[in-house]
Amino acid sequence: MSKPLIIPKNYNSILSLKETEKAIKLVKDTFQQNLSAELRLRRVTAPLFVLKGTGINDDLNGVERKVSFKVRDMENAEAEIVNSLAKWKRIALADYGIEKGYGIYTDMNAVRPDEELDNTHSLYVDQWDWELVISRKERTLEFLKYIVRKIYEALKRTEFVIYENIPELEPVLPDEITFIHSEELQLLYPKLDPRDRETEAAKKYGAFFVIGIGGELADGRPHDGRAPDYDDWITPTRTGYKGLNGDIIIWNPILESAFEISSMGIRVDKDTLMKQLEITNTTDREELYFHKRLINGELPLSIGGGLGQSRICMYYLRKAHIGEIQSGIWPEKMIQECKINNIFLV
Repeated sequence: MSKPLIIPKNYNSILSLKETEKAIKLVKDTFQQNLSAELRLRRVTAPLFVLKGTGINDDLNGVERKVSFKVRDMENAEAEIVNSLAKWKRIALADYGIEKGYGIYTDMNAVRPDEELDNTHSLYVDQWDWELVISRKERTLEFLKYIVRKIYEALKRTEFVIYENIPELEPVLPDEITFIHSEELQLLYPKLDPRDRETEAAKKYGAFFVIGIGGELADGRPHDGRAPDYDDWITPTRTGYKGLNGDIIIWNPILESAFEISSMGIRVDKDTLMKQLEITNTTDREELYFHKRLINGELPLSIGGGLGQSRICMYYLRKAHIGEIQSGIWPEKMIQECKINNIFLV
């Protein structure tokens, strides 16, 4: 079922439909160039679908359905549209022979039929998925923060370029991004659920990175779900907290709420993979293609993540609904509610 819509008071889009389309291209071209330069990434072509049963697809929280189909010319082998390229990218790093300190990025397109449709969620997901080869000594919280700051610099520079071309879209991102662990958030706002904690932090800081997604907090529940076989969410750090992953979250002035634009993290090595599979009772995955290659030492250590393309465009262009950026299908009730509030879905 769709979530309740957020309807900004007296909303009117700053840009017309034609202006929006031009601005989307400007945002995408500018940001991916900055991201590539900051992290030393080369662009590669990525699959829209992978074979079922290889362990390559992203299982998200483990309950979402995947869109699948049978391939007639491959004896009806079943293929799945990717949920993300989190694990495929690590295979690509190995197969392309990417050296330490360099990486790849690509356009990731997914279809997620179980999404709850609202201002920021649609059935279609488009991301810049990226992955960077690292050394073992870089598997630290300090290195994770270093990479987050580089991504944030790319976001800041893109915001300035948008402002130079469209002066009505004034920069609002703070100069620096704040770091806070999910356990700290829970201590600060013990009576709130994770989403409301994020909104309070986003309102306070403007932009922050919440560390530690997937592991249990003090109340026995995770801040949010994360699959056990790509991000490392159990490694203790010098802060006393666990987790080498997280989300970039910013304050959205139009929706007046927290706005997640990226999930990322240092990826599991063999040891953390085995531990996280055990914690989640998914040790049967050890026999899958991706997991075997990782366990056998055939895949490099890496850090990686995804950045929502439509969401980033939505933020910079001050849109109230992701359907103002990407063409999709929506419940008729939502279409009508948006229309009477000057939110025109494409």
